Amino acid sequence: MRIGNVDLGDKPVMLAPMEDVTDQSFRQICREQGADMVYTEFVSADALVRSVNSTLRKLNISDAERPAAIQIYGKDIDSMTEAAKIAEAAHPEVIDINFGCPVKKVAGKGAGAGMLRNIPLMLAITRAVVNAVKVPVTVKTRLGWDADSKIIVELAEQLQDCGIQALTIHGRTRAQLYTGEADWTLIGKVKANPRMHIPIIGNGDITTPQKLADYYNRYGVDGVMVGRAAIGAPWIFREMKQFLADGTIPEISNRNKMQLLRRQITESIDRIDEYRGILHIRRHLAATPLFKGIPNFRETRIAMLQAATYEQLNEILNYVESHFLQ
Repeated sequence: MRIGNVDLGDKPVMLAPMEDVTDQSFRQICREQGADMVYTEFVSADALVRSVNSTLRKLNISDAERPAAIQIYGKDIDSMTEAAKIAEAAHPEVIDINFGCPVKKVAGKGAGAGMLRNIPLMLAITRAVVNAVKVPVTVKTRLGWDADSKIIVELAEQLQDCGIQALTIHGRTRAQLYTGEADWTLIGKVKANPRMHIPIIGNGDITTPQKLADYYNRYGVDGVMVGRAAIGAPWIFREMKQFLADGTIPEISNRNKMQLLRRQITESIDRIDEYRGILHIRRHLAATPLFKGIPNFRETRIAMLQAATYEQLNEILNYVESHFLQ
């Protein structure tokens, strides 16, 4: 699969853009574990244009994490085209437009999945961004606004006509948020449409190597994007890539998994500061499958997620590793 000049090979597995998750450290770790391409946290076009420092920092991409895409979102043509130019200056391999975020603070204001209620503006923004930059532009969106407006088959053609070079589709409507199961049926129909010639990337509920392989075979997509299943488990890319290659799942020791989590903690602290770095990493610690199934773990888990200093957190992790993860 190719996006512009970026060759991602056969059946690539990508790290999805996730707010407060896909920071630079996590992206690099996921690349090391086998992710074929990574995406930044979504970046507000308005904040980029206003040169908000915290937003500008999201544009930093290291050589070790490439190929990488910067994802932007917004609700008007001028700010989105200007933001795309600013993002291009950070030299990403791809600029991705977010037309899929369902959360109220984004979609409720007309951005993200909110654009699914204003297709003419969505297409105008897409066309303008494509024309504003030289790097490949892609789009990530959903099936439609709700169950009565699943428009993705027609919309995919319209977006392709705007000049995008790949399309990622999450298998839910905006109304579903993240409830229920992702429906890949329409993703498969988009891929099967003979008028489509750009790569189609499927997204939604790919949680195991086995499901990844099954959905590749069932729906014929060009690529798959993995999101929530990677939170607290960056090694899932190593498992998925090996399973696609030979049908086996590598044995990754609990000690190695813990080392990856510890690395995220220290790099998060180094990047921000001790207190906020620990706050940032809590989502990974809460979600990681590494601690699932440990008997009577509730009190330890609460203490781990309430730790306010690196010393406290490290002491708890040392205890967990020595008592439960041998």
